Amino acid sequence: MQVHVHIPFYKIKDYLAEIKKHKLNLEIYFNSDALDSIKGSDLEMLMNSLDYKPSLSIHAPFMDLSPGAIDSKVRAVTLDRFFHVLEIAGRISATHIVFHSGYEKWNYNHNIDLWLEKSLQTWRKVLDSSKDMNVKIAIENIFEDNPKNLLMLMKELASERFGICFDTGHCNIFSSVSLDEWLEALTPYILELHVHDNDKRSDAHYPIGEGTFDFNRLFSYIKDKKCLYTIETHSPEMVIKSIEKLSAFLNI
Repeated sequence: MQVHVHIPFYKIKDYLAEIKKHKLNLEIYFNSDALDSIKGSDLEMLMNSLDYKPSLSIHAPFMDLSPGAIDSKVRAVTLDRFFHVLEIAGRISATHIVFHSGYEKWNYNHNIDLWLEKSLQTWRKVLDSSKDMNVKIAIENIFEDNPKNLLMLMKELASERFGICFDTGHCNIFSSVSLDEWLEALTPYILELHVHDNDKRSDAHYPIGEGTFDFNRLFSYIKDKKCLYTIETHSPEMVIKSIEKLSAFLNI
């Protein structure tokens, strides 16, 4: 079991002293601006600065991207971004890459099958391109109000390298079904958890236990599950709070 902390690539330099003080494992978010400007030397500097050899994972860009797009050119641009992320993952030996699902029921007029058909074209190429890498692909729930589309995707691809990043905050805001229904459907496929809290009114990214998400139920249900835990809060103080709460839940 490992705990990572989410941080955008461009903010690492600002918090490097705190990161090194606590020897944090990191989930690094590379947005499109970072991908447009990053050089091999930047990655070398990153790895040299993290001289305590942390475990690293990646959060892929998502704004304006659509892995299940009906428009083939939109999917092509999305894949171009994703392939760049795979290249970076190889350079920094990332263990996991988190991608957004891109499913919004209103955009697809509730036609999950259409989304699934187009999504499979994208994810099969991603899996093929990463087949010689020691990295796992984790699809994150965003606007889904139930786990149906994600479960369909998991069953179709049926790969040990392809699974779910279950996001507690997004589930708390958007779900129309019980937490148990999510966990019963997706637990076999969970590779990573994004842990943060909110009060159901906005995606506030509170520390664990400061909102309304039922973490007791979550950790009771998945107590024997081996996966990556990623803290997604937005200040050093909130990160430390969440690490302490997570440690108490997991008895570490």
